[in-house]
Amino acid sequence: MLDNFNKKHPALIGAVHVKPLPGAADFRGAKSIDQIVDEALQDAETYLDGGADGIILENMHDLPYLRGRVEPETTAAMTRVAVAIRQRFTCPIGVQLLAAANREALAVAIAAELDFLRVEGFVFAHIGDEGLHQSCAPELIRLRAALGAQHIKIYADIKKKHSAHAITEDLSLEETAHAAEFFKADGVIVTGLRTADAPAPHLVHATAGAVKIPVLIGSGITPENLDKYKDGAAGYIVGTYAKKNGNWQEPVDLERVKKLKASLLSR
Repeated sequence: MLDNFNKKHPALIGAVHVKPLPGAADFRGAKSIDQIVDEALQDAETYLDGGADGIILENMHDLPYLRGRVEPETTAAMTRVAVAIRQRFTCPIGVQLLAAANREALAVAIAAELDFLRVEGFVFAHIGDEGLHQSCAPELIRLRAALGAQHIKIYADIKKKHSAHAITEDLSLEETAHAAEFFKADGVIVTGLRTADAPAPHLVHATAGAVKIPVLIGSGITPENLDKYKDGAAGYIVGTYAKKNGNWQEPVDLERVKKLKASLLSR
């Protein structure tokens, strides 16, 4: 199971899609930082009221994403959001900064005393929407150690969504998971092809059987398909289904979160 989460059942982790931050094309001062913080707090509270075990903050509205970095003003603004969330809630809280701005995400997690990161491009190169992503594991793991932040867990996407993996076509998902485990990831995340697409259940089970670290599902989870991943997934990162009308751009819907949690507990 996942450290810091309830070990009686797989963890349900709600994705808080923080509204456009300074540095993003859609920010333009349309919302004050206080408004951005307030909306993130509301979404986080709704997830937890619905039974989620933890929260992950993501800058998903910051389209189009930069490759491997974000601007300093984005890091600063996400830190402010993260600190507000940490001060309000005691559950496990993580952060992801798109696209593959993993060093900046670690900085946010340290400053806000968060518990985990979701990282892209941890092992092996791939082609994302933004271009070529090289692996970051050596630098990120060394930085985490140098900053005395080994308590912040790293959950790494493998053969992630919205990406082409032709350059690693000869490597299976299981072998990719092995490499992430060898390079000190604390868990791996399996996704479908794109946002709201679920991964093939047999791939999740095969990956879980190939490594000793936890396997999480990072896209496409609904109450109807949860049972397909029984005994394979240690946790579920949910976003799209949990939003009003199943639209990731909408606020979190309490009844949808409750339905997800009820389905999880009934397994």
